[in-house]
Amino acid sequence: MHVHIFWDASSPVGLQMPVSRLISSILRVPTTVSENHVRMMGYVPERKQIDAQALLDGIQAYKYRHGIDDPVLLVVQQDLFRNGNSFVFGLAREQVGAAVVSSARLSNEYYGRYGSDDDLIDRITKEGAHEIGHLLGLGHCENPECIMFRPNTLDELDRKKKMLCPACEAQLDGITPAQ
Repeated sequence: MHVHIFWDASSPVGLQMPVSRLISSILRVPTTVSENHVRMMGYVPERKQIDAQALLDGIQAYKYRHGIDDPVLLVVQQDLFRNGNSFVFGLAREQVGAAVVSSARLSNEYYGRYGSDDDLIDRITKEGAHEIGHLLGLGHCENPECIMFRPNTLDELDRKKKMLCPACEAQLDGITPAQ
């Protein structure tokens, strides 16, 4: 098994390989990065956001049409929401192995700060590894430093470490076959 990371053309350029390598290191699964071919669905003009559930529908359909069994993570630049949440950093649909992460609220510029590729790589990696963790069978963790902790703010995301806590690490060892 390996993880496909589809990088949308509107997402920040040049960060694909560092993010891919870090996610692979955290979750101990091989990753491949390619251009996104998933149809971007679910844009809601009055919100200026994409419905993450609709985007996951698109990933699911793409996986089915192309016979992809492995997990797929789509990285987009557009801001995401889901019913009940004004925004989400990312979202996973475990049953079909599809996840999406938005870089919109992960960039310093969104908050009026100076841009930093290092900060953006760190945040996309953490959120991407979190969503892929769900696709591998991991749930949310109470440890605020664990990748599987669910952050509600950028500060909570920044406090996370790029690693699983020992409990989640043990759980992942029980789920994934040895490489």
